[in-house]
Amino acid sequence: MLNSSSHALSGNSRVIQAARQASLVVGASLFVALCAHVTLPLPFTPVPLTMQNFGVLIVGMALGSRRGFAALAVYLAQGLAGLPVFSPTGPGGLAQLLGPTGGFLMAYPLVAGLTGWIMEHGRSSFARAATAGLAGEALLFAGGLTWLTALTHSLAQALRFGLYWFIFAEVIKVMLAAALASRRRRWKKLVD
Repeated sequence: MLNSSSHALSGNSRVIQAARQASLVVGASLFVALCAHVTLPLPFTPVPLTMQNFGVLIVGMALGSRRGFAALAVYLAQGLAGLPVFSPTGPGGLAQLLGPTGGFLMAYPLVAGLTGWIMEHGRSSFARAATAGLAGEALLFAGGLTWLTALTHSLAQALRFGLYWFIFAEVIKVMLAAALASRRRRWKKLVD
């Protein structure tokens, strides 16, 4: 009888742990959605300036590679389902994934996975977090600019639309995310 009780408790705790992990992933996807709504449309490019990238970096750094990747995959699924999670300056849904910002959006799960992986493999420090953020941004812009180049048939145009106007803001986002993530030891109790 005692053995079946401990199995039931073990099963219940697994269910609770799975629900907790799922809540973290969905909550992180909603955090990125909130960040996406902090946006500044720029008249000279179809790519708006948003806090979305900051949200992706924070999610990856805080949740780690697997949960960060999962959170951003859920985020994309939410957008495809028609939920208003993408930047409000775009058409939303599949049209937004196929539009000028699609390459950035599709790179998000990989960016969160990469930044999380870097943070998992060493001591939480500002330097590690900044390195993770810069690596994530490099991957993000590789995806975004590749997509823009395919849409515009011009690397020069893709760079004008998707890079030059954003460098300064992205450096600030990386440094802010790194400052927050370097305090990860405090978060660990919340997310682990």
